[in-house]
Amino acid sequence: MPRLISALLTSLVAAALAVGAAFGIVALLDATPEQPNVPLVSYETGTQRR
Repeated sequence: MPRLISALLTSLVAAALAVGAAFGIVALLDATPEQPNVPLVSYETGTQRR
């Protein structure tokens, strides 16, 4: 019986750690700032040079 309780407690702690790690990873991914949407190449509009 004590082994069964130990196994149950171990699995519950492992599941709680896995859920906590998943929430932590999601929180870290949401904490990264948005990247600006700036084009690398831009073309001038309007009059052309000669």
